[in-house]
Amino acid sequence: MFRSIFATAILCLALMGAPGLLHAGDPMPFTARAGLALARDAARAWAEDARLIYVENDEEVAADGTAVRWGYLFHSQRVGQARGYTLRGGKILEASDLEFEFEPPPLPGEWIDSDRARVVAEKKAGQKYAREHRGRLSTMMLIRGAFYEDKPDATTWVLLYTSSGHPALHVVVDAARGKVVKMWRG
Repeated sequence: MFRSIFATAILCLALMGAPGLLHAGDPMPFTARAGLALARDAARAWAEDARLIYVENDEEVAADGTAVRWGYLFHSQRVGQARGYTLRGGKILEASDLEFEFEPPPLPGEWIDSDRARVVAEKKAGQKYAREHRGRLSTMMLIRGAFYEDKPDATTWVLLYTSSGHPALHVVVDAARGKVVKMWRG
């Protein structure tokens, strides 16, 4: 028990002194999967056949692959449209309808979470890009059927690193296998 109290005290002191971290009342960052249940429940209340088709960070991604706000997009074949949900602080901030001219492919239930995808991308190229170009990870998106021509039906995380004055770095991570499958600049 003493160890856990001591560890908690050390963690609190470290967080208090760390710049840019949480302050009292700030919403807690979370991984993409951690908000999925709430978003899915809201989507199923909107349309019973709602299927997840896209996930993206809506605020800055932290070094551990979490963000304070994530967006989830669902599609309903019955309704013939999509609805996006933005989550922050364990609540739905907004829900908005989008019309699609096509039926986007749903994401499978199994995919690596944002924290793991970030680790994979950072090891392969993200850390080097950020260090050499004073860049940062600006966008993480989970999508199926795009960005990976070799397997057009694959679900992938696409991580976009940006830096002022340098071409962006795109890192595509296979969301089923947790491996980088493609990278490009521009």
